[in-house]
Amino acid sequence: MPRAHASLLALLLPLSSAAAACAPSLPDPKEAVQAYAAAAARGDADAIYGMLSERSRTALSREEVRRRVAEARAELAEQARSVTAPGVVIKTHARVRYPDGEIATLELDERERAFRISAADALPAGGRTPEQALEQLRRVLARRSYAGLLRVLTPATRGAIEGDLRSLVEGLAQPEGLEVRIAGDSATVQIPGGHEVKLRREAGVWRVEDFD
Repeated sequence: MPRAHASLLALLLPLSSAAAACAPSLPDPKEAVQAYAAAAARGDADAIYGMLSERSRTALSREEVRRRVAEARAELAEQARSVTAPGVVIKTHARVRYPDGEIATLELDERERAFRISAADALPAGGRTPEQALEQLRRVLARRSYAGLLRVLTPATRGAIEGDLRSLVEGLAQPEGLEVRIAGDSATVQIPGGHEVKLRREAGVWRVEDFD
């Protein structure tokens, strides 16, 4: 089975069982939003610190949270009004990281009380922030995934790369008819379509050194 398909199945199977098992018992995220809004409105730094994740507490000490809350009382009060305003939509997300570095993002369907996959490394995805796009780029480069790399590029860049590769493939259709210029253990070949391929002989074997 191709790796992409196997990876996709590995993601889908555990996620479906996790969605069925965990979604009904999840706490209501609205309660957390209301608790944060109340703490922000009264400038309660200790309450806000108590709501931070373990990772956030590692990055911010209690004293630093108190200082920031004291400096931003007006902004916090405005934020408290904003997050509790009529029409505000609250969504629940979850991220699953697998041992090999694969990441899947899930979103809770409130009507069915079940998680749905919103993004996974083996599925088309898009970063909603520049940092997320860079994270996706790092992952696909670490996996040496050509298909993954194309997914994180803009349509224009993806089209240009695919066009260049298509032209190179067509130019190499009859390699025996190409003119090869050999100089010792190096060789250069001009390919129809404006491409050039450089080769190098190592231990008696010719390998592609570079191409454009």
